[in-house]
Amino acid sequence: MALPLYDSQPARRVPWVTYLLVAANVVVFLLTPMSNFATWYGEDRVRECRAAHFAYEYGAVPKELTTGDQRPLPVDIVDDCGPATFGKAPWTSAFTSMFLHSGALHLLGNLVALFVVGMGVEDRLGRWRYLFGYLLFGLAAVYGFAWTSPDSTVPLVGASGAIAGVMGAYVILNPRGRIVSYVPPIIVVRLPVWVVLGYWFVLQWLSLGDAESNVAYTAHIYGFVAGVVLALLARRAGPARRLAALSRG
Repeated sequence: MALPLYDSQPARRVPWVTYLLVAANVVVFLLTPMSNFATWYGEDRVRECRAAHFAYEYGAVPKELTTGDQRPLPVDIVDDCGPATFGKAPWTSAFTSMFLHSGALHLLGNLVALFVVGMGVEDRLGRWRYLFGYLLFGLAAVYGFAWTSPDSTVPLVGASGAIAGVMGAYVILNPRGRIVSYVPPIIVVRLPVWVVLGYWFVLQWLSLGDAESNVAYTAHIYGFVAGVVLALLARRAGPARRLAALSRG
């Protein structure tokens, strides 16, 4: 499998929003019980239980999103870790879940992908539309997954749904681009964007039937499709704005 390293086409402006999103994800991770940095949560089993409670408090639980009501903690979590008291508005978890990660590898994988494609999409959409799109992609991924699995009580965490949307937007906004990728064991090659990201999308689709995986492939697909749709709308709006500007002149 090809691992994207960086976009071979330089951005025309400093990608401040991409940098901000990367920094926000890192800082939030370091302050959660999922990281070894946050020693104030305790150690070993205590930390694991705090992380489980934290995930249910700030993660997006599909059944909560579809019903609008907070659900009690699962019996197995209460039996293993004890109860936890917190109030939660389910819709807010659709946002907070985008900035949570289960571990350092989970975080690293997401941020590498965001860094590779985010700069190009921000460059073409503009900072504010890119930020709006990123959040929209994340919401589409979370609520899409909840709609597909409305009875699931497993919390979703991670930025992968939003980043999948950025990938989808990148394919549309820069279809002739190339991504420098690492192909194990030692090959580094420039590949067309449709090969790298198209292969990734197909892999998500083929993995839908993997019942043993804890990866929300469905959320990735919803996010990717949302990115494609927004980018198509942005491409159509671009010529219209230019034509209006010319007519005013």
